[in-house]
Amino acid sequence: MRIGIDMGGTKIEGIALDGSREVARMRVETPRHDYRATVEAVAALAESLEQRAAARTTVGVGIPGMLSPDTGLVKNANSVWLIGQPLLQDLQHRLGREVRIANDANCFAVSEAADGAAADADVVFGVIVGTGTGAGIVVRGQVLTGPNGVAGEWGHNPLPWADDDERPGPACYCGQHGCIETFLSGPGLSADYERATGRVEVPPLIVDAAARDPAARAALERYERRMARALAAVINVLDPDVIVLGGGMSNIDRLYTRVPPLWSDYVFARGREREKSRTRLVRAAHGDSSGVRGAAWLWPVQ
Repeated sequence: MRIGIDMGGTKIEGIALDGSREVARMRVETPRHDYRATVEAVAALAESLEQRAAARTTVGVGIPGMLSPDTGLVKNANSVWLIGQPLLQDLQHRLGREVRIANDANCFAVSEAADGAAADADVVFGVIVGTGTGAGIVVRGQVLTGPNGVAGEWGHNPLPWADDDERPGPACYCGQHGCIETFLSGPGLSADYERATGRVEVPPLIVDAAARDPAARAALERYERRMARALAAVINVLDPDVIVLGGGMSNIDRLYTRVPPLWSDYVFARGREREKSRTRLVRAAHGDSSGVRGAAWLWPVQ
């Protein structure tokens, strides 16, 4: 029996799993900008789920950031009140047991590799494309973090094979320009459409308009070509069996048929040889639940 908790900026969601079967699920509001209250909310949620499960459980937590390998403190968190805090230590002290913490994109990848859309794959690259853009890497059931804790931070690399009008690219909150996130996130698509048309629109309406509006269609085609280049670079380095898409942008149905043929021009091939890539691009099986399920899967079945 395992408990997973997903710490979001507005809500904290928890789930109790018996194997792959959901036993209980609960959600509470995040105490924004209050670190101590956030620790208490996570611990209380874990205890409530454990009571519902009627069993002693393991606890895994997904956070919108990571733990520094040097200090053990939270860094790079969108929930800024967590930054610099000893979250792992405080949760373990409060719950009286070992707790495992991972980046939320890593949890997403773990979930889809464990019992989701990539359950049959050895090497999985799990991508979240929503408000931001992140990714996690799972190899034979184990999430990779790396000595700096940034394995899978795909969204903060430059867009590969950039065209002249894509350089230097939009400014990114990380301090760089032209990061993949600035093009492939939901706000990135909206910003691209606005630059081309002068009109502000949200991604779902841009997608819906593509069938009748040439400007919307052109923006979506640019988005697909950029995703193809960005994922081709991943294939050239990691060569995953499966790339799983999650987040709001993963609901664009045409990505799964249009992007893989486009990446063939960039996946390494000797000379002019071109073969159909064996890497599969698939939609997340567990949708918005992948993060919380993946947090539970940080503990393997005993």
